[in-house]
Amino acid sequence: MDSSTIELPGSEISGVTIDGDTICVHFERVIVIKTMTGAFERTKWWQQGDLVFEGAQLIGELPLFPAFCSGGDVGENIYTYRNMIPVPLESRGAAHCDLTMEGSDQHLRIQAQAVRLNMIDVPKYIEHIEAG
Repeated sequence: MDSSTIELPGSEISGVTIDGDTICVHFERVIVIKTMTGAFERTKWWQQGDLVFEGAQLIGELPLFPAFCSGGDVGENIYTYRNMIPVPLESRGAAHCDLTMEGSDQHLRIQAQAVRLNMIDVPKYIEHIEAG
């Protein structure tokens, strides 16, 4: 099965938009790792995307943006994804994120009732990654 994941460490967050109970985390550049069935190598790409939370509330203060994410958790229902996000992602039910920003102790924390990942434009190829 082919699969893709976003690596949160190093992802560039350009900002957060709050519209009522919808919170959108704007990623200017994320690293997407693609794995193809039967292939020994994986490929690395970059792309823009939005992580959209519905029925959401911000926990604490917003970090200063733009910023680079140093990692964290994104959760939906019983699953918590540490330092990565599966592509695609769309889920109703308990959702959350707790992302840390590079070079600071700031966190982006959101609790929500649904989450989805909207990838923007097309991915741009970076390189092949040798199997380790």
